[in-house]
Amino acid sequence: MGFNIGLSGLRAATSDLNVTGNNIANAGTAGFKQSRAEFADVYAASVLGSGSNPQGSGVLLGDVSQLFNQGNINYTQNALDLAINGNGFFQTSNNGEVSYTRAGYFGTDRDGYMVNNFGYRLQGYTVDASGNLQNGVVDDLRIQTASQQPQATSSISQVFNLNSTNIRPANAGTSAALPGPPPTPGPSFDPSDPLTYNSSTSLNIYDSQGNSHVMTQYFVKDDATAASGGQNSWVMHVLVDGLNPLNPQDPANTPMSFNVAFDTSGQLSSITDSAGYPTAVPAVPPAGGGYSIDPLTNEITFVSGDPAVPNSGWIPATVDTTGASLTGFVWNGALGSADDITFDPRGTTQNASSFAVSSVSQNGYTTGQLSGLEIDDTGVIFARYTNGQSTVQGQVVLANFANVQGLTPVGKTAWVQSFQSGEPVVGTPRSGTLGALQSGALEDSNVELSDQLVNLIVAQRNYQANAKTIETESAITQTIINLR
Repeated sequence: MGFNIGLSGLRAATSDLNVTGNNIANAGTAGFKQSRAEFADVYAASVLGSGSNPQGSGVLLGDVSQLFNQGNINYTQNALDLAINGNGFFQTSNNGEVSYTRAGYFGTDRDGYMVNNFGYRLQGYTVDASGNLQNGVVDDLRIQTASQQPQATSSISQVFNLNSTNIRPANAGTSAALPGPPPTPGPSFDPSDPLTYNSSTSLNIYDSQGNSHVMTQYFVKDDATAASGGQNSWVMHVLVDGLNPLNPQDPANTPMSFNVAFDTSGQLSSITDSAGYPTAVPAVPPAGGGYSIDPLTNEITFVSGDPAVPNSGWIPATVDTTGASLTGFVWNGALGSADDITFDPRGTTQNASSFAVSSVSQNGYTTGQLSGLEIDDTGVIFARYTNGQSTVQGQVVLANFANVQGLTPVGKTAWVQSFQSGEPVVGTPRSGTLGALQSGALEDSNVELSDQLVNLIVAQRNYQANAKTIETESAITQTIINLR
Protein backbone atom coordinates (compact mmCIF):
# COMPACT_ATOMS: atom_id res chain seq x y z
CA MET A 1 0.00 0.00 0.00
CA GLY A 2 2.81 2.37 0.92
CA PHE A 3 4.42 1.87 -2.50
CA ASN A 4 1.21 2.91 -4.29
CA ILE A 5 0.83 5.96 -2.11
CA GLY A 6 4.41 6.98 -2.80
CA LEU A 7 3.99 6.36 -6.51
CA SER A 8 0.85 8.50 -6.61
CA GLY A 9 2.82 11.25 -4.89
CA LEU A 10 5.59 10.96 -7.48
CA ARG A 11 3.05 11.17 -10.29
CA ALA A 12 1.43 14.22 -8.72
CA ALA A 13 4.77 15.93 -8.17
CA THR A 14 5.72 15.16 -11.78
CA SER A 15 2.47 16.70 -13.03
CA ASP A 16 3.10 19.76 -10.87
CA LEU A 17 6.62 20.06 -12.27
CA ASN A 18 5.29 19.73 -15.82
CA VAL A 19 2.63 22.42 -15.35
CA THR A 20 5.08 24.77 -13.65
CA GLY A 21 7.71 24.14 -16.31
CA ASN A 22 5.17 24.87 -19.06
CA ASN A 23 4.27 28.15 -17.37
CA ILE A 24 7.93 29.13 -17.16
CA ALA A 25 8.52 28.14 -20.79
CA ASN A 26 5.65 30.41 -21.93
CA ALA A 27 6.48 33.39 -19.75
CA GLY A 28 7.27 35.33 -22.94
CA THR A 29 4.34 34.06 -25.04
CA ALA A 30 1.85 36.82 -25.88
CA GLY A 31 -1.68 36.01 -24.80
CA PHE A 32 -0.62 32.92 -22.82
CA LYS A 33 -2.61 32.11 -19.69
CA GLN A 34 -0.84 30.27 -16.88
CA SER A 35 -2.09 26.90 -15.68
CA ARG A 36 -2.38 25.45 -12.21
CA ALA A 37 -2.28 21.80 -11.20
CA GLU A 38 -5.09 20.99 -8.77
CA PHE A 39 -4.88 17.78 -6.71
CA ALA A 40 -7.28 15.67 -4.64
CA ASP A 41 -6.70 13.00 -2.04
CA VAL A 42 -7.72 9.34 -2.56
CA TYR A 43 -9.50 7.06 -0.12
CA ALA A 44 -10.35 3.41 -0.57
CA ALA A 45 -14.06 2.72 -0.83
CA SER A 46 -16.01 -0.48 -0.35
CA VAL A 47 -19.59 -1.61 -0.10
CA LEU A 48 -19.26 -1.97 3.67
CA GLY A 49 -17.59 1.38 4.07
CA SER A 50 -14.09 2.23 5.17
CA GLY A 51 -14.57 2.05 8.91
CA SER A 52 -14.11 4.73 11.54
CA ASN A 53 -10.37 5.15 10.92
CA PRO A 54 -9.91 5.31 7.15
CA GLN A 55 -6.43 5.57 5.74
CA GLY A 56 -5.69 7.52 2.62
CA SER A 57 -4.63 5.85 -0.59
CA GLY A 58 -2.56 8.67 -2.06
CA VAL A 59 -3.21 11.60 -4.36
CA LEU A 60 -4.53 12.15 -7.85
CA LEU A 61 -4.49 15.04 -10.32
CA GLY A 62 -7.97 16.54 -10.17
CA ASP A 63 -7.61 19.15 -12.91
CA VAL A 64 -5.24 21.49 -14.68
CA SER A 65 -7.07 24.80 -14.71
CA GLN A 66 -6.08 28.01 -16.46
CA LEU A 67 -6.08 31.46 -14.90
CA PHE A 68 -7.50 34.07 -17.27
CA ASN A 69 -6.50 37.16 -15.33
CA GLN A 70 -5.30 40.16 -17.37
CA GLY A 71 -1.71 40.26 -18.61
CA ASN A 72 0.34 43.43 -18.96
CA ILE A 73 -0.06 45.51 -22.14
CA ASN A 74 3.15 45.85 -24.14
CA TYR A 75 3.23 48.47 -26.91
CA THR A 76 4.67 47.69 -30.33
CA GLN A 77 5.23 49.53 -33.62
CA ASN A 78 2.73 47.46 -35.61
CA ALA A 79 -0.74 49.02 -35.94
CA LEU A 80 -2.26 45.58 -36.55
CA ASP A 81 -0.99 44.17 -33.26
CA LEU A 82 -4.01 44.04 -30.96
CA ALA A 83 -4.40 43.65 -27.23
CA ILE A 84 -7.63 43.09 -25.30
CA ASN A 85 -7.95 45.10 -22.12
CA GLY A 86 -10.70 43.24 -20.32
CA ASN A 87 -12.87 40.25 -21.15
CA GLY A 88 -13.11 38.49 -24.48
CA PHE A 89 -11.21 36.55 -27.12
CA PHE A 90 -10.34 37.19 -30.75
CA GLN A 91 -12.32 34.91 -33.05
CA THR A 92 -10.24 33.30 -35.81
CA SER A 93 -11.06 30.90 -38.62
CA ASN A 94 -8.90 28.24 -40.25
CA ASN A 95 -10.74 26.80 -43.24
CA GLY A 96 -14.01 27.09 -41.36
CA GLU A 97 -12.70 25.82 -38.01
CA VAL A 98 -13.26 28.54 -35.43
CA SER A 99 -10.89 29.04 -32.52
CA TYR A 100 -10.35 31.76 -29.94
CA THR A 101 -7.19 33.48 -28.80
CA ARG A 102 -5.83 36.37 -26.76
CA ALA A 103 -2.62 36.57 -28.80
CA GLY A 104 -2.96 39.64 -31.01
CA TYR A 105 -0.17 39.08 -33.52
CA PHE A 106 -1.96 40.10 -36.72
CA GLY A 107 -0.94 41.14 -40.20
CA THR A 108 -2.24 40.76 -43.74
CA ASP A 109 -1.68 37.95 -46.21
CA ARG A 110 -1.25 38.31 -49.97
CA ASP A 111 -5.02 38.47 -50.44
CA GLY A 112 -5.47 41.24 -47.87
CA TYR A 113 -7.01 39.08 -45.13
CA MET A 114 -6.01 39.84 -41.55
CA VAL A 115 -4.24 36.72 -40.25
CA ASN A 116 -2.19 35.66 -37.25
CA ASN A 117 1.20 33.94 -37.31
CA PHE A 118 -0.39 30.62 -38.22
CA GLY A 119 -2.49 31.95 -41.09
CA TYR A 120 -5.75 31.90 -39.14
CA ARG A 121 -8.06 34.69 -40.33
CA LEU A 122 -9.32 37.25 -37.85
CA GLN A 123 -13.09 37.61 -37.95
CA GLY A 124 -15.43 40.55 -37.50
CA TYR A 125 -18.06 42.65 -39.23
CA THR A 126 -17.27 43.39 -42.87
CA VAL A 127 -18.39 46.32 -45.05
CA ASP A 128 -20.54 46.40 -48.17
CA ALA A 129 -19.65 48.03 -51.49
CA SER A 130 -20.69 51.42 -50.09
CA GLY A 131 -18.42 51.09 -47.06
CA ASN A 132 -21.22 50.47 -44.56
CA LEU A 133 -20.61 48.01 -41.71
CA GLN A 134 -22.67 44.83 -41.95
CA ASN A 135 -23.42 44.43 -38.25
CA GLY A 136 -24.51 40.96 -37.26
CA VAL A 137 -22.71 39.21 -40.13
CA VAL A 138 -19.40 37.79 -38.88
CA ASP A 139 -16.89 36.96 -41.60
CA ASP A 140 -13.16 37.01 -42.32
CA LEU A 141 -11.81 40.58 -42.21
CA ARG A 142 -10.14 41.78 -45.39
CA ILE A 143 -8.24 45.01 -46.05
CA GLN A 144 -8.79 46.61 -49.45
CA THR A 145 -5.36 47.74 -50.65
CA ALA A 146 -6.47 49.24 -53.97
CA SER A 147 -6.14 52.97 -54.52
CA GLN A 148 -9.10 55.14 -53.61
CA GLN A 149 -10.97 56.55 -56.58
CA PRO A 150 -11.38 60.34 -56.75
CA GLN A 151 -14.63 62.03 -55.85
CA ALA A 152 -15.90 65.26 -57.34
CA THR A 153 -16.89 68.01 -54.95
CA SER A 154 -20.65 68.11 -54.50
CA SER A 155 -21.01 70.09 -51.27
CA ILE A 156 -19.14 72.90 -49.56
CA SER A 157 -19.77 74.05 -46.01
CA GLN A 158 -18.27 77.30 -44.79
CA VAL A 159 -18.56 79.55 -41.76
CA PHE A 160 -16.86 82.94 -41.78
CA ASN A 161 -17.14 86.40 -40.27
CA LEU A 162 -17.24 89.60 -42.30
CA ASN A 163 -15.96 92.75 -40.62
CA SER A 164 -18.94 95.05 -40.08
CA THR A 165 -16.66 98.08 -39.74
CA ASN A 166 -15.43 97.75 -43.32
CA ILE A 167 -16.54 100.30 -45.90
CA ARG A 168 -17.02 99.78 -49.59
CA PRO A 169 -13.72 99.95 -51.50
CA ALA A 170 -13.52 103.02 -53.71
CA ASN A 171 -12.72 100.91 -56.78
CA ALA A 172 -15.37 98.21 -56.23
CA GLY A 173 -18.01 97.41 -58.83
CA THR A 174 -20.70 94.79 -59.37
CA SER A 175 -20.91 91.79 -61.63
CA ALA A 176 -23.24 91.33 -64.59
CA ALA A 177 -22.80 87.56 -64.69
CA LEU A 178 -26.36 86.73 -63.67
CA PRO A 179 -29.78 87.55 -65.12
CA GLY A 180 -31.52 90.73 -64.05
CA PRO A 181 -31.35 94.43 -64.71
CA PRO A 182 -27.92 95.86 -65.51
CA PRO A 183 -26.02 97.01 -62.42
CA THR A 184 -25.38 100.64 -61.70
CA PRO A 185 -22.37 101.77 -63.78
CA GLY A 186 -19.23 102.08 -61.72
CA PRO A 187 -15.64 100.94 -61.40
CA SER A 188 -15.14 97.27 -62.30
CA PHE A 189 -14.38 94.52 -59.80
CA ASP A 190 -10.94 93.10 -60.53
CA PRO A 191 -9.77 89.96 -58.65
CA SER A 192 -6.17 90.96 -59.31
CA ASP A 193 -6.70 94.35 -57.64
CA PRO A 194 -7.18 94.09 -53.84
CA LEU A 195 -8.48 97.67 -53.84
CA THR A 196 -11.71 96.44 -55.46
CA TYR A 197 -12.76 94.11 -52.63
CA ASN A 198 -12.55 93.93 -48.84
CA SER A 199 -11.70 90.28 -48.20
CA SER A 200 -11.15 87.02 -50.01
CA THR A 201 -10.72 83.34 -49.26
CA SER A 202 -9.90 80.27 -51.34
CA LEU A 203 -10.28 76.53 -51.06
CA ASN A 204 -9.43 73.56 -53.23
CA ILE A 205 -12.24 71.63 -54.88
CA TYR A 206 -12.04 68.59 -57.14
CA ASP A 207 -13.50 67.30 -60.38
CA SER A 208 -14.46 63.68 -60.99
CA GLN A 209 -11.00 62.94 -62.40
CA GLY A 210 -9.36 64.02 -59.15
CA ASN A 211 -7.97 67.28 -60.53
CA SER A 212 -7.70 70.08 -58.00
CA HIS A 213 -9.15 73.53 -58.72
CA VAL A 214 -9.16 76.71 -56.69
CA MET A 215 -12.49 78.31 -55.83
CA THR A 216 -12.03 81.89 -54.67
CA GLN A 217 -14.64 84.08 -53.01
CA TYR A 218 -14.31 87.85 -52.95
CA PHE A 219 -16.39 89.95 -50.54
CA VAL A 220 -17.28 93.57 -51.22
CA LYS A 221 -19.06 95.72 -48.62
CA ASP A 222 -22.23 97.32 -50.04
CA ASP A 223 -22.54 100.77 -48.48
CA ALA A 224 -25.91 101.63 -49.92
CA THR A 225 -28.29 103.86 -47.99
CA ALA A 226 -29.09 102.71 -44.49
CA ALA A 227 -32.77 102.79 -45.34
CA SER A 228 -32.26 100.00 -47.85
CA GLY A 229 -30.25 97.94 -45.39
CA GLY A 230 -27.00 98.45 -47.25
CA GLN A 231 -24.98 98.74 -44.06
CA ASN A 232 -25.61 95.01 -43.53
CA SER A 233 -25.18 93.90 -47.12
CA TRP A 234 -22.24 92.45 -49.02
CA VAL A 235 -21.59 91.24 -52.56
CA MET A 236 -19.89 87.83 -52.90
CA HIS A 237 -18.06 87.17 -56.18
CA VAL A 238 -17.12 83.56 -57.03
CA LEU A 239 -14.44 82.38 -59.47
CA VAL A 240 -12.97 78.93 -60.07
CA ASP A 241 -9.45 78.86 -61.48
CA GLY A 242 -10.05 82.53 -62.25
CA LEU A 243 -13.05 81.71 -64.48
CA ASN A 244 -16.82 81.90 -64.21
CA PRO A 245 -17.95 78.44 -62.99
CA LEU A 246 -21.05 78.48 -65.21
CA ASN A 247 -19.62 80.25 -68.25
CA PRO A 248 -15.90 79.48 -68.48
CA GLN A 249 -15.72 80.81 -72.05
CA ASP A 250 -16.61 84.32 -70.92
CA PRO A 251 -13.66 86.34 -72.29
CA ALA A 252 -14.08 88.87 -69.48
CA ASN A 253 -13.93 86.17 -66.78
CA THR A 254 -16.95 87.78 -65.14
CA PRO A 255 -17.53 86.19 -61.73
CA MET A 256 -20.77 84.81 -60.37
CA SER A 257 -22.14 87.30 -57.87
CA PHE A 258 -24.55 87.09 -54.95
CA ASN A 259 -25.90 89.58 -52.43
CA VAL A 260 -25.30 88.45 -48.84
CA ALA A 261 -27.46 90.21 -46.22
CA PHE A 262 -27.28 90.19 -42.43
CA ASP A 263 -29.73 91.31 -39.77
CA THR A 264 -28.97 93.93 -37.14
CA SER A 265 -27.52 91.30 -34.79
CA GLY A 266 -24.97 90.24 -37.38
CA GLN A 267 -26.62 86.93 -38.30
CA LEU A 268 -26.98 85.81 -41.91
CA SER A 269 -30.50 86.63 -43.08
CA SER A 270 -30.56 85.98 -46.83
CA ILE A 271 -28.60 85.32 -49.99
CA THR A 272 -30.02 86.57 -53.29
CA ASP A 273 -28.82 86.80 -56.86
CA SER A 274 -27.76 90.08 -58.43
CA ALA A 275 -31.38 90.76 -59.38
CA GLY A 276 -32.45 90.40 -55.75
CA TYR A 277 -34.47 87.19 -56.16
CA PRO A 278 -34.18 84.68 -53.27
CA THR A 279 -35.63 81.98 -55.48
CA ALA A 280 -35.34 78.21 -55.34
CA VAL A 281 -36.00 78.00 -59.09
CA PRO A 282 -32.74 77.59 -61.02
CA ALA A 283 -31.70 80.69 -62.90
CA VAL A 284 -30.12 79.90 -66.26
CA PRO A 285 -27.35 82.14 -67.56
CA PRO A 286 -26.49 82.22 -71.27
CA ALA A 287 -23.89 79.45 -70.91
CA GLY A 288 -26.61 76.91 -70.13
CA GLY A 289 -25.60 76.20 -66.54
CA GLY A 290 -27.59 77.44 -63.59
CA TYR A 291 -27.95 77.83 -59.88
CA SER A 292 -30.63 77.83 -57.23
CA ILE A 293 -30.93 79.53 -53.86
CA ASP A 294 -32.93 78.03 -51.02
CA PRO A 295 -34.56 80.98 -49.21
CA LEU A 296 -34.99 78.92 -46.03
CA THR A 297 -31.41 77.70 -45.63
CA ASN A 298 -29.54 80.22 -47.85
CA GLU A 299 -27.84 77.29 -49.58
CA ILE A 300 -26.64 77.93 -53.11
CA THR A 301 -26.64 75.02 -55.57
CA PHE A 302 -24.63 75.32 -58.77
CA VAL A 303 -26.46 73.16 -61.31
CA SER A 304 -24.82 71.20 -64.11
CA GLY A 305 -25.03 73.00 -67.42
CA ASP A 306 -25.24 69.82 -69.49
CA PRO A 307 -27.49 67.10 -68.03
CA ALA A 308 -26.37 64.72 -70.76
CA VAL A 309 -22.85 64.61 -69.34
CA PRO A 310 -23.24 63.90 -65.61
CA ASN A 311 -20.21 63.30 -63.38
CA SER A 312 -17.83 63.79 -66.26
CA GLY A 313 -14.86 65.74 -65.06
CA TRP A 314 -16.16 68.88 -63.41
CA ILE A 315 -14.26 72.08 -64.25
CA PRO A 316 -11.07 70.80 -65.85
CA ALA A 317 -8.02 73.00 -65.91
CA THR A 318 -8.29 74.29 -69.50
CA VAL A 319 -10.92 75.78 -71.77
CA ASP A 320 -11.36 74.59 -75.35
CA THR A 321 -11.56 77.75 -77.46
CA THR A 322 -11.15 76.05 -80.84
CA GLY A 323 -14.85 75.52 -81.48
CA ALA A 324 -17.66 77.96 -80.84
CA SER A 325 -20.11 75.10 -80.38
CA LEU A 326 -18.41 73.83 -77.22
CA THR A 327 -20.09 74.90 -74.01
CA GLY A 328 -17.80 73.69 -71.26
CA PHE A 329 -14.36 72.74 -70.09
CA VAL A 330 -12.24 70.00 -71.65
CA TRP A 331 -10.31 67.34 -69.76
CA ASN A 332 -8.12 64.94 -71.75
CA GLY A 333 -9.96 66.02 -74.87
CA ALA A 334 -13.40 65.08 -73.52
CA LEU A 335 -16.12 67.66 -73.02
CA GLY A 336 -17.01 68.06 -69.37
CA SER A 337 -19.73 69.96 -67.57
CA ALA A 338 -20.23 71.04 -64.00
CA ASP A 339 -21.75 68.61 -61.53
CA ASP A 340 -24.19 70.04 -59.00
CA ILE A 341 -22.46 71.64 -56.02
CA THR A 342 -24.24 72.90 -52.92
CA PHE A 343 -22.61 75.76 -51.01
CA ASP A 344 -23.78 76.01 -47.38
CA PRO A 345 -22.79 79.26 -45.58
CA ARG A 346 -25.06 78.83 -42.55
CA GLY A 347 -23.44 80.13 -39.37
CA THR A 348 -21.76 83.01 -41.20
CA THR A 349 -21.79 86.30 -39.26
CA GLN A 350 -21.04 90.01 -39.63
CA ASN A 351 -19.41 91.34 -36.47
CA ALA A 352 -16.97 94.09 -35.62
CA SER A 353 -13.92 91.87 -35.85
CA SER A 354 -11.44 90.93 -38.54
CA PHE A 355 -12.45 88.77 -41.47
CA ALA A 356 -11.86 85.13 -40.56
CA VAL A 357 -12.92 81.72 -41.82
CA SER A 358 -13.67 79.59 -38.76
CA SER A 359 -14.82 76.45 -40.55
CA VAL A 360 -14.58 75.13 -44.08
CA SER A 361 -15.11 71.67 -45.54
CA GLN A 362 -15.83 70.09 -48.90
CA ASN A 363 -16.40 66.46 -49.82
CA GLY A 364 -14.19 66.10 -52.89
CA TYR A 365 -10.76 64.52 -53.10
CA THR A 366 -8.17 63.27 -55.53
CA THR A 367 -6.90 59.71 -56.01
CA GLY A 368 -5.33 58.25 -52.88
CA GLN A 369 -2.99 55.37 -52.13
CA LEU A 370 -3.26 53.32 -48.95
CA SER A 371 -0.81 54.82 -46.46
CA GLY A 372 -1.73 53.11 -43.20
CA LEU A 373 -4.29 51.43 -40.99
CA GLU A 374 -5.74 52.41 -37.64
CA ILE A 375 -7.97 50.45 -35.27
CA ASP A 376 -9.87 52.23 -32.52
CA ASP A 377 -10.81 50.83 -29.12
CA THR A 378 -14.16 49.57 -30.44
CA GLY A 379 -12.42 47.51 -33.14
CA VAL A 380 -13.31 49.68 -36.15
CA ILE A 381 -10.59 49.42 -38.80
CA PHE A 382 -9.81 52.64 -40.70
CA ALA A 383 -7.74 52.78 -43.87
CA ARG A 384 -5.81 56.04 -44.30
CA TYR A 385 -4.98 57.30 -47.79
CA THR A 386 -2.43 59.74 -49.15
CA ASN A 387 -5.22 62.14 -50.14
CA GLY A 388 -6.13 62.66 -46.49
CA GLN A 389 -9.26 60.52 -46.64
CA SER A 390 -10.12 57.47 -44.57
CA THR A 391 -12.56 54.62 -45.05
CA VAL A 392 -13.94 51.94 -42.74
CA GLN A 393 -12.63 48.49 -43.65
CA GLY A 394 -14.43 46.44 -41.00
CA GLN A 395 -14.78 45.95 -37.27
CA VAL A 396 -13.10 43.36 -35.06
CA VAL A 397 -15.46 41.37 -32.85
CA LEU A 398 -14.75 39.66 -29.55
CA ALA A 399 -16.25 36.49 -28.12
CA ASN A 400 -16.86 35.63 -24.50
CA PHE A 401 -18.14 32.54 -22.70
CA ALA A 402 -20.20 31.81 -19.62
CA ASN A 403 -17.40 29.54 -18.35
CA VAL A 404 -13.99 30.38 -19.79
CA GLN A 405 -12.50 27.62 -17.63
CA GLY A 406 -14.43 25.17 -19.77
CA LEU A 407 -12.58 26.15 -22.96
CA THR A 408 -10.37 23.45 -24.43
CA PRO A 409 -6.78 24.52 -25.19
CA VAL A 410 -5.59 23.30 -28.59
CA GLY A 411 -2.13 24.84 -28.75
CA LYS A 412 -0.87 27.86 -30.67
CA THR A 413 -2.25 29.97 -27.81
CA ALA A 414 -5.78 29.12 -28.88
CA TRP A 415 -8.88 27.53 -27.40
CA VAL A 416 -12.03 25.98 -28.81
CA GLN A 417 -15.44 25.92 -27.24
CA SER A 418 -16.71 22.86 -25.40
CA PHE A 419 -19.89 21.74 -23.73
CA GLN A 420 -18.56 23.08 -20.43
CA SER A 421 -17.73 26.53 -21.84
CA GLY A 422 -21.10 27.11 -23.45
CA GLU A 423 -21.81 28.96 -26.67
CA PRO A 424 -19.79 32.08 -27.53
CA VAL A 425 -21.37 35.49 -27.03
CA VAL A 426 -20.09 37.67 -29.88
CA GLY A 427 -20.08 41.46 -29.81
CA THR A 428 -18.02 44.55 -30.48
CA PRO A 429 -15.30 45.70 -28.08
CA ARG A 430 -16.51 47.94 -25.24
CA SER A 431 -20.03 46.58 -25.53
CA GLY A 432 -21.59 44.72 -22.63
CA THR A 433 -18.91 43.02 -20.55
CA LEU A 434 -16.40 42.86 -23.41
CA GLY A 435 -13.11 44.68 -23.04
CA ALA A 436 -11.57 47.42 -25.15
CA LEU A 437 -9.04 46.95 -27.94
CA GLN A 438 -5.61 48.53 -27.90
CA SER A 439 -4.05 48.88 -31.34
CA GLY A 440 -0.28 48.67 -31.67
CA ALA A 441 0.01 46.58 -28.52
CA LEU A 442 0.13 42.99 -27.31
CA GLU A 443 -1.02 41.38 -24.10
CA ASP A 444 1.89 39.74 -22.32
CA SER A 445 1.71 36.33 -20.68
CA ASN A 446 0.17 36.50 -17.22
CA VAL A 447 2.86 34.18 -15.82
CA GLU A 448 4.63 35.62 -12.77
CA LEU A 449 8.11 34.07 -12.87
CA SER A 450 8.90 34.58 -9.20
CA ASP A 451 5.80 32.62 -8.20
CA GLN A 452 6.59 29.85 -10.67
CA LEU A 453 10.16 29.47 -9.43
CA VAL A 454 8.86 29.05 -5.90
CA ASN A 455 6.34 26.48 -7.15
CA LEU A 456 9.18 24.69 -8.91
CA ILE A 457 11.13 24.38 -5.66
CA VAL A 458 8.06 23.12 -3.81
CA ALA A 459 7.29 20.55 -6.52
CA GLN A 460 10.89 19.35 -6.46
CA ARG A 461 10.82 18.86 -2.70
CA ASN A 462 7.48 17.06 -2.93
CA TYR A 463 9.02 14.73 -5.48
CA GLN A 464 12.00 14.06 -3.21
CA ALA A 465 9.73 13.48 -0.20
CA ASN A 466 7.57 10.99 -2.08
CA ALA A 467 10.69 9.23 -3.30
CA LYS A 468 11.72 9.00 0.35
CA THR A 469 8.35 7.38 1.12
CA ILE A 470 9.09 4.64 -1.43
CA GLU A 471 12.62 4.26 -0.12
CA THR A 472 11.35 3.85 3.45
CA GLU A 473 8.69 1.37 2.35
CA SER A 474 11.40 -0.59 0.56
CA ALA A 475 13.54 -0.66 3.71
CA ILE A 476 10.60 -1.92 5.77
CA THR A 477 9.92 -4.62 3.21
CA GLN A 478 13.57 -5.65 3.27
CA THR A 479 13.45 -5.85 7.07
CA ILE A 480 10.47 -8.17 6.89
CA ILE A 481 12.24 -10.36 4.33
CA ASN A 482 15.28 -10.59 6.59
CA LEU A 483 13.25 -11.89 9.56
CA ARG A 484 14.16 -15.47 10.45
